[in-house]
Amino acid sequence: MWIPFALLAALMQACRNAFQKQLSKDVSIAGVTMARFLWASPLVLGYLGLLYYWQPAAIPVFNANFFLFISGAALTQIIATVFMVTLFKLRNYAIGAGLAKSEAVIAALLGVAFFNESLSVLGWAGVMLGAIAIFLLSGASLRQFSWPVMLLGLGSGLSFSLGSLWVRQASLQMGLPFLHGAAWVLAAVILLQSTIMFSYLLLREPATLSVLWHRPKLTLLVSFSSFFGSLGWFTAFSLESVALVKTLGQVEVLFMLLISSLFFKEKLRISDHSGLVLILIAAVAVIWA
Repeated sequence: MWIPFALLAALMQACRNAFQKQLSKDVSIAGVTMARFLWASPLVLGYLGLLYYWQPAAIPVFNANFFLFISGAALTQIIATVFMVTLFKLRNYAIGAGLAKSEAVIAALLGVAFFNESLSVLGWAGVMLGAIAIFLLSGASLRQFSWPVMLLGLGSGLSFSLGSLWVRQASLQMGLPFLHGAAWVLAAVILLQSTIMFSYLLLREPATLSVLWHRPKLTLLVSFSSFFGSLGWFTAFSLESVALVKTLGQVEVLFMLLISSLFFKEKLRISDHSGLVLILIAAVAVIWA
């Protein structure tokens, strides 16, 4: 059952990135980050209420480990989003978001090293193909190496992968049906993120809140796609390892490529196409493993 949730997450994340790119033209990086959570909070509370109305379950008891996991996940997702939006300002949409997909490779490495997960030879082959793809998408060459793009992309991937691993740990310790456990973790993370970003903007960029208020349609689209993307990711993480979920989630690059071509009219280099194709091959190899 984790597969449809991962596919939903990939589609919604591609849409969210496209909406964020549009919003970033007129709104600060912090404002675009806030747009992810602004309307997601009431959405997740409504979802949690409907879930308990449809299928009653126990109310969980939260412990210190739970709060540590969700705090780490909330902060790393905020950092990853800041890196992602900054990438949009350096290179075109498909390449910036494609670089951030290094999270799949990093999640596999961290999962094996620290979370008792394992990969077969085919799985490691997929990881290596993913690393090559990231190299191609960075635009790196012997004569020119794009350090800002590479570092921001890898930083975004590292932050997203850490957040995902902590989300899974929080979900697993809930002791609830997978939908309910994922919903509680999602609600806790989104509410914490909303509080952090709103407090920051209120103190440092109060005018940005007004700008978001005057762009209700685009802000709502960012929040809406972000909520359903996170719902897909969090639910899939409660059912399967992050490495597998993230590798399947790399089909997002297909959606990104279509959005980039159809809506933004952006053209990719041959190496860019090659990198995106290799990411898909890497995803298939790891899943088959």
